[in-house]
Amino acid sequence: MSDSPSSINLSRRMLEQFLVVAQEKHFGRAAERLGMSQPPLSQSIQRLERVVGTRLLDRGPGGVRLTAAGRAFAADAQRLLDLETAAVERARRVAGGLEGDVRVGYVSLLSHLYLPEILRAAAEQLPGLRVHLRHGSSAGVADQVRTGALDLGFLRDPAQVFDDLTSQVIATERIGAAVPSGHPLAAAGEIDLAKLREEDFVLPDPSALPILAEQVQLACRQAGFIPRGVAIADDLSGLFSYVAAGLCVSLLPEGLSELTVPGATFIPLQGHAGYLDTAVHAVHRPDADPAVSRLLKIITSLRSRSC
Repeated sequence: MSDSPSSINLSRRMLEQFLVVAQEKHFGRAAERLGMSQPPLSQSIQRLERVVGTRLLDRGPGGVRLTAAGRAFAADAQRLLDLETAAVERARRVAGGLEGDVRVGYVSLLSHLYLPEILRAAAEQLPGLRVHLRHGSSAGVADQVRTGALDLGFLRDPAQVFDDLTSQVIATERIGAAVPSGHPLAAAGEIDLAKLREEDFVLPDPSALPILAEQVQLACRQAGFIPRGVAIADDLSGLFSYVAAGLCVSLLPEGLSELTVPGATFIPLQGHAGYLDTAVHAVHRPDADPAVSRLLKIITSLRSRSC
């Protein structure tokens, strides 16, 4: 069978051999550099020329020189080898979670409280990783992670986590009181929840924020009263907005105290009951990409340093 493009491939070894000959301009020196004898090297280059269909080298008693076709082929061969190396390295980086795309979903005000720090650390430690953000409700984020539309989700409500998802607590916050800035208690360092028994409350929507809604009811009952709800909101920003408008008070995670919202003041509550704690969860599929594990390690590191 004759050597032709259809019967023989241009292997990496063949291209590397040709490039060494092109650089050394001498078969003997090239063979020595490649750790082989000269006859097999000469035969390999001859086969390459038959595949290409033209002479790539001019042979002479003092060595070889590239033909015009040889110079063009040498440049293209080097690019091919570089591309192949880059492709292998990139595949390994993606497989190792060092490069690629990660789709991250989040709820409510988590974008202000945690995402900036996470994105900054990811950019520094995983510069080849591109993080795409998508906002949604707890149920929506959890469902999109389950179906594969998102790779990682951050949410506050574990009730929305499906059994087939993996959940990890990345932060725990206390529940505190949010009151209008002009409220008589706004300057208090901390308060007993019972002092809000006569106040109007904006309450979490039980269908959208079931865990927080239950915590508010439990905390207030423990303080000796049932909260008088005059409004309902289905996310934390809505709850905070009612307070900032001066219309009522609310109970919210303490992380919101880091936000500067005109018209609203956050006050810590006295007491240490478990229902005054709320958790932020990271959820993902059990078979998540390595990049998700890399991000979670960064998050865990950030949280451990902040404790």
